[in-house]
Amino acid sequence: MLFTDRTDAGLRLARALRQLEGEHPVVLGLPRGGVPVAFEVARALGAPLDVIVVRKLGVPYHRELGFGAIGEGGVRVISEEIVRRGGVTEEDAAAVERAEEAELLRRARRFRADRPRQDLDGRTVLVVDDGIATGATAEAACAVVRAQGAARVVLAVPVAPPDAVARLRTGADEVVCLATPHPFSSVGEWYRDFSQTSDEEVVALLARAADGPGHPRPDRNGELRLDLSGAGGAGGAGSEGGTGGGAGGLVVVGDLVLPKGAEAVVVFAHGSGSSRHSPRNRSVAAALNGAGLGTLLFDLLTPAEEADRGHVFDIGTLAGRLAGATRLLRERVPLPIGYFGASTGAAAALRAAAAADADIGAVVSRGGRPDLAGPRLGGVRAPTLLIVGGHDTTVLALNRRAAAELTCENRLEIVPGATHLFEEPGALDTVAELARDWFTAHLPAGPGSGTGD
Repeated sequence: MLFTDRTDAGLRLARALRQLEGEHPVVLGLPRGGVPVAFEVARALGAPLDVIVVRKLGVPYHRELGFGAIGEGGVRVISEEIVRRGGVTEEDAAAVERAEEAELLRRARRFRADRPRQDLDGRTVLVVDDGIATGATAEAACAVVRAQGAARVVLAVPVAPPDAVARLRTGADEVVCLATPHPFSSVGEWYRDFSQTSDEEVVALLARAADGPGHPRPDRNGELRLDLSGAGGAGGAGSEGGTGGGAGGLVVVGDLVLPKGAEAVVVFAHGSGSSRHSPRNRSVAAALNGAGLGTLLFDLLTPAEEADRGHVFDIGTLAGRLAGATRLLRERVPLPIGYFGASTGAAAALRAAAAADADIGAVVSRGGRPDLAGPRLGGVRAPTLLIVGGHDTTVLALNRRAAAELTCENRLEIVPGATHLFEEPGALDTVAELARDWFTAHLPAGPGSGTGD
């Protein structure tokens, strides 16, 4: 079994856990990678979501061997046998605990902000991770959760080696694992996209879950259906602001997130071969949500259209659909709007922003192809940030030329050492920070902003 990404894994895991819905569980994600998986599980079960922050206590001079673990609330789980065998003195143990407790508190504050920790006393608790390699962290998490008062502990993961699952059954009341392949070398080999989950994404997902039923979403799944048949941009290839989608019209699906008090919304235009489920765009969106900005990620093409590679380079059609979706969004959410475009989606964003009636507050391009916007590039009036990887040499040259053609306020930011997809450690976090700062600086507050309505 191969998972597309953590969202896909979470959706599949949620289906396997449906029978627990009646137990009204609390869902705890292991940060960082386990939280996107846990988010989908919690959403499907209508359950509260939190993080389980644990720190393993390593034997001095042999830190990979844990003699115990600590969790929030002063929970301390110690293996007296390993303490004895490892020759861990009381002074050694106290020093290790002090160091790990400081890091535990720092991480808990970072992820949860000022929200209280979920009360686990007497509850069924689902401990969720994106996969298990050795199982040491999951084992410690289950022990800490039980010590915090959980009546029943269920460990749920998409993939793990068979021997680890067998061992973990002694620490949890139940282990739910979708795939136990053999041989097993790493968790990441079972995902098509195993990009690093950022702290910002964890923070934003927890904030979204904490908003609960009052969070302003079109429905429980956060999906927004946009009928573009009468909104323009739904015509055939080469159209822009066209006359409609023909028989049956055109409906695209998007994910709208509006944090409480959001003062602006950023609409994402994904690149070729991607979709609204792109983990890279979702990671950036999470950082924007954490800064109080709303986001809309939607599919510019239907599944049938995506099968034809020619459509992904039809910038006129993509720009028209983006403009049509923007008009519909304005009717529902009267806030300033910005565009975030990636690859070919950046060309569509720039072309749409150049329209006379666009009224776009700011544009950010990640690894974009602004050259594909053609002669419309000079008509962009919105402040534009171009972000390119330092090792993405061809695209970097195209963006340098585009920066010279743009007549609006603009800036070119080069992320050192990054390639086109910003897969290098820390590169995507840099993109998210740059985009966040650009949008917060350039998107004005909308009417009635800050009310959370």
